[in-house]
Amino acid sequence: MVAYSGGADSTALLLMLARQHPGQVQAIHIHHGLQAAADDFAAHCAAFCEILGVRLHVVHVNAKAAAGQSPEDAARRARYSALSGKVKELNSALGFEKSAQAAIKSVAIAQHADDQIETLLLALSRGAGLPGLSSMPASWQRDGIEFVRPLLGMTSLAIRLYLAEHGLAMRHPGSANVGQGWVEDPTNVDTQFTRNRIRHELMPALEKTFPQFRQTFARSAAHAAKAQLILAQVAAEDIASTGNPPRVAALQSLTLERQGNVLRYWLKANYQASPSTAQLAQLQSQIANCTDRRMQLRIKVASGYVERQGELLAYLP
Repeated sequence: MVAYSGGADSTALLLMLARQHPGQVQAIHIHHGLQAAADDFAAHCAAFCEILGVRLHVVHVNAKAAAGQSPEDAARRARYSALSGKVKELNSALGFEKSAQAAIKSVAIAQHADDQIETLLLALSRGAGLPGLSSMPASWQRDGIEFVRPLLGMTSLAIRLYLAEHGLAMRHPGSANVGQGWVEDPTNVDTQFTRNRIRHELMPALEKTFPQFRQTFARSAAHAAKAQLILAQVAAEDIASTGNPPRVAALQSLTLERQGNVLRYWLKANYQASPSTAQLAQLQSQIANCTDRRMQLRIKVASGYVERQGELLAYLP
């Protein structure tokens, strides 16, 4: 399954995979309904998929941001939830337990090398730790489904050259020739979004100053990913001794660094909760103060609370 927006990157990905694996590729278009051109995007995708002979699924989602949530985060969450849900629905309808070859094995996402660098720069701007500096993995599991990013080694320029080689050019939303080439989302040039400012203002400056920055930054992200893998292995060993949920006394026996590492691991692995630096520091301070059974502990972490229940810590989402 290819996540297909109709833009240049997903158009190139769909074309590549449809040529490499004829008859084995489907596409899914997430209709966010956030702009006037959304219906045109869906119509364009349907026409292009018909040309390729690829089955297209259009899924409508509510991607409006909740109070305090960024529009980009709301759209991303809605998108991945829709992708996972549709794949599970299709596989269930096929009865894939009995005919495994008919099941959708993976979902391909069209993020590329420039997206990877933008993600790293965003992480640096937020003071992220190793998980953020690791940027985007080439493959990962979500909701029991494998997601892959086959284009992480290709730049945006290389993708557009590939499209040009196949006679595909940009089509403006609302214009004729529906299904020919790709459509450009107008929000991609709106610099009120931080990622767009990075793309249009910072990336050209970096290229002028450090011509090889894509390769060197990607190498740094890969180093961060390897270091994070080691930290996860250490945390898995430590949680085996502290318990899951962890015992307060066992946490107190660890160094602050290993204690913080295992706490992050416990919260992320079990609850998808990531404490901020300030929250983790406060949590560790309260753990240190739990010198007898009467001492209570309760602190806000992500969308829930960590509290002491007897000798154990508990997370209440």
